[in-house]
Amino acid sequence: MAEVLVLGAGVSGHTAALHLRRLLGRQHRVTVVSPNANWNWIPSNIWVGVGDMGKKDVVFPLAPIYARKGIEFRQAKAVAIRPSGDEADARGAVDVEYTEASRAGQSERLRYDYLINATGPKLRFEATEGMGPDGFTASVCTADHAVEANEKLRETIAKLKDGQPQTLVVGMGHGTCTCEGAAFEYTFNVDHLLRAEGVRDLARLVYLTNEAALGDFGVDGMVFDQSGFQTTSELWTGSLFRERGVEAILGAHVTKVTATQIHYELLDGSLHTLDHDFAMLIPPFGGQPLKAYDAEGNDITGELFAPSGFMKVDADYTAKPYEEWRAEDWPQTYAAVGYDNVWAVGIAFAPPHQISRPRKSPNGTMIAPAPPRTGMPSGVMGKTVALTIADRITTGSRATAHTASMARMGAACVASAGTGLTKGSAAAMTMLPVVPDYQRYPTGRDVRETRGEIGLHGHWVKLMLHYLFIYKAKARLGWQLIPE
Repeated sequence: MAEVLVLGAGVSGHTAALHLRRLLGRQHRVTVVSPNANWNWIPSNIWVGVGDMGKKDVVFPLAPIYARKGIEFRQAKAVAIRPSGDEADARGAVDVEYTEASRAGQSERLRYDYLINATGPKLRFEATEGMGPDGFTASVCTADHAVEANEKLRETIAKLKDGQPQTLVVGMGHGTCTCEGAAFEYTFNVDHLLRAEGVRDLARLVYLTNEAALGDFGVDGMVFDQSGFQTTSELWTGSLFRERGVEAILGAHVTKVTATQIHYELLDGSLHTLDHDFAMLIPPFGGQPLKAYDAEGNDITGELFAPSGFMKVDADYTAKPYEEWRAEDWPQTYAAVGYDNVWAVGIAFAPPHQISRPRKSPNGTMIAPAPPRTGMPSGVMGKTVALTIADRITTGSRATAHTASMARMGAACVASAGTGLTKGSAAAMTMLPVVPDYQRYPTGRDVRETRGEIGLHGHWVKLMLHYLFIYKAKARLGWQLIPE
């Protein structure tokens, strides 16, 4: 019997666990460890944040799904990995602390033969003074955060209806943030709501971002081939900002937030303040605070994890100039450095470098998006590692690892710009590959597979994907036929 342990039940971890259970006989055990009782379809949190969906529409309990599929579930957080076991047992182990109310405060050491680290990000609100739900800004990073964001937004709309002009700021709360797409979506859903409520003329709506150009999205922008003509995501995105009257402040690093002001530095080194009545700022991500120990109990955290807290995998982490970065620097199998039975997928793995060009202000402040690893790529990674583990369990430990490099992987993104079956819209984008490969393609990507469109049809696609992926995550009949 083999023991497979999956840390995290987000897109990557949940996908991996379902595929492992599908591929392996019941004599093998699959266990998922997650501090959260519920699964959350995070892409739809932006709709919760404007009141178009409720929390119940984007979450469901994990335990019944895992019970039905024969997957063990521990509602706990992982605190330490022991890849070489301990003095009592040479098998790998993970120390966990239970978050479930009935076992809160209890700890346990779980053994494994194969481990998948899919712990996702730590939301680093503390990186910017005054940022976050405990400070002066809203968030849509979790379903509960999104509910609170909608409540604060409705208070702002009430003031607008009372004739009080309001400034609403949406964007990134630090110079090294990722998930610019979520901030983009929320910006235009807020704009859509303000128009529907008849108060847009009294509202100043500002998009504050660490991107050096609109349409960067943390992937260095895109070049589209449309009807034989090439255009860029910068021009394409910029037209939407002009059409909707949304102001954009680019290349910004937020240094402090107060109840009424946002302080920020620009790429030119200048310092500014922006008054706000409502603000939703995405925090930077870090790895979960996991420690690592060898069999003798010596701390090896620095060997297994990068300083960011993300796990080091089969990537080239050599420090080198931007001009020397290559697509082949990116991981293929997601195996942890030095261990052939440990993998890190989704946001949990350490990227070898940024995708967008790194930029610093004259003050030495890094202001550049971190690489996105969410959504479709996360699901693909989870399934890929599950296939590798299943092969090794069923055919032998020498089975060739499956690969899923982001430098070969395509991705599709549908960014909502407002809801409504007849008045909604969304920006639908595809790219191949996610990580630009300038050795293979003059623009970094295959222009035949990299395109963008915006319109009502995009909203219908986004809505369809919402229900489709919740169906898949609930492991309903035929779930495995739905692509990652």
